[in-house]
Amino acid sequence: MPLTPRPGILEITPYVGGEATLSGANRVIRLASNENPLGTSPRAAAAYAAQQGELHRYPDGDAGALRAAIGELHGVEPERVVCGGGIDELIALLVRAYAGPGDEVLYSAHGFLMYAIAAKGAGATPVSAPERDLAADVDALLARVSPRTRLLFLANPNNPTGSYLPAAEVRRLREGLPEGVLLVLDAAYAEYVRRDDYEAGAELVRAFDNVVMTRTFSKIYGLAALRLGWAYCPVEVAGVLNRLRGPFNVSSAAQAAGVAALADQAHVAQSCENNLRWLEWFTEEARRLGLAVPPSVGNFVLLRFPEEPGRDAAAAARHLKDAGILVRGMAAYGLADSLRVTVGTEEDMRAVAEALAGFVA
Repeated sequence: MPLTPRPGILEITPYVGGEATLSGANRVIRLASNENPLGTSPRAAAAYAAQQGELHRYPDGDAGALRAAIGELHGVEPERVVCGGGIDELIALLVRAYAGPGDEVLYSAHGFLMYAIAAKGAGATPVSAPERDLAADVDALLARVSPRTRLLFLANPNNPTGSYLPAAEVRRLREGLPEGVLLVLDAAYAEYVRRDDYEAGAELVRAFDNVVMTRTFSKIYGLAALRLGWAYCPVEVAGVLNRLRGPFNVSSAAQAAGVAALADQAHVAQSCENNLRWLEWFTEEARRLGLAVPPSVGNFVLLRFPEEPGRDAAAAARHLKDAGILVRGMAAYGLADSLRVTVGTEEDMRAVAEALAGFVA
């Protein structure tokens, strides 16, 4: 009998990240992966480098210092924090813990691709709910809840649309869910949001026993290469994740860099200032060129193009690539008419605007 994987595994379309290299280009402007254009904190880089003499030692499997630093900065209880290899690992662990064959995992139509991948990997069925104006629709999500629903993932803010749900709407979503459904609030871009009605999710985790908030060091902290994320959970959920995760799932270098990055809030503020300024500028420039640009509260912009051959998103991506600029096509998210552009430096954004002006001319 031939060796075969479990049913559903071969139905998974592997996740493909944004392009990072461009053959023959003297300079490549990388705006395909929502990375921090200012890089990581110098303090975090130094903490990472200081670990080189300890590479023969196992890391702290409890990530105690990192969890304590997270707790101090965010006002959460360290014992309810679980650290992982990016939010991706935490998503996979949550699905593995609470869903399997015959169960459903729910998310909004243009949500993060890893939700469906994790569901299929566990043998569960991914279910998407339609959005309204490229934003999660609470009523549509609740309408898709069935007796088989075990988890509901809400990316807030959402990648790639840049939209978000106000705190009142997220609470309404939670209050409409059965107690047996785990609501996971994926707040990877929370630090970029500048809206008075937004809350990343910690308040709901404190108030309910079936809400988890996930956060990352990959975006605002510029530590994408180290794969570092964390979840704030009910005590019982934290206990489950700690039973499933690998005993040394976060490296010593990642832990040290994470602690130092949290302590450098000046770098965070500088990164946010750069993002807000050039997010607003580029949005206005793209709209002035006649492109549809939904409002974004993240560190990226979604550009929508007509379906006319030669003027569509694919043609625009080729034009930008010819100019040495890498952005992300959104066909995998059901948005084949769109490109996602990370907010970079002033030089980056002016270069993209100039290239787009040449494309639409």
